[in-house]
Amino acid sequence: MLAYYVDNLSPYLVRFPGGWGIRYYGLAYLLGFLFLWWGLHYQQKKGWLRLSHRQIDDLVFWLALGGVIAGGRLGYCLFYDLPHILTHPLELFALWRGGMSSHGGIAGVLIVLFLSARRWKLPFFHLADAVVWCTPVGLGLGRIANFINGELWGRPSTVPWAVVFPEAPPLLGVPMPRHPSQLYEAALEGLFLFALVAWLRARGSREGTVALSFLAGYSVVRILAECFREPDAQIGFYFGFLTQGQILSGITLVLAGMLWWLRRRRYL
Repeated sequence: MLAYYVDNLSPYLVRFPGGWGIRYYGLAYLLGFLFLWWGLHYQQKKGWLRLSHRQIDDLVFWLALGGVIAGGRLGYCLFYDLPHILTHPLELFALWRGGMSSHGGIAGVLIVLFLSARRWKLPFFHLADAVVWCTPVGLGLGRIANFINGELWGRPSTVPWAVVFPEAPPLLGVPMPRHPSQLYEAALEGLFLFALVAWLRARGSREGTVALSFLAGYSVVRILAECFREPDAQIGFYFGFLTQGQILSGITLVLAGMLWWLRRRRYL
């Protein structure tokens, strides 16, 4: 008989009296932004990024606030919780209740990069390549935090490394072991994509190759990982087998192709 790990981890690194504290999820965002700040300065020193220290600080601020946080929250509300937000619009700003979309964050980051490139008269892909070099670290940390929080769990499974998530719905009243899909995503979106973009960046690939490889790679690994992840309860499957994440990843894969075409035509 197999014994499965039960995910009873605390979402808090430190908890203070009154029910508040430092959450791993918030810490993952903070560390991701700090790595972005360090990574951009590192690339500037390497001669890979033509921005001043002040411009890097401004870019990190707007990427964090206007790209990841605003884009991620708005994306979640539009893609995953639209009926509820239409009846409770002020909850769009309830960040403390959770609910962020990585696809919304990607859209927000692309907008910030486009506006910043226009402002500083730099090629769009010059900035995008630099930012993408840092992005997988934040994604990987976020997925690990999802696992610690016991959320976004996988589909039922009997593999030896399956995990019982207490908050996941039981089957016939019995808790079901599930794929730790958050860790699959951490390995794919974090480790694998970072190895890919770091290798492409180090070998001096043509401008835009790093960013487009990341966007296409993220789309593909997310589609694969979604095969092990339980679909969102309020949405379920489309056509009996497609999840919302797979559909959005298919759109970003098409977007990667469109951006590749625009780069080839020298529009970006």
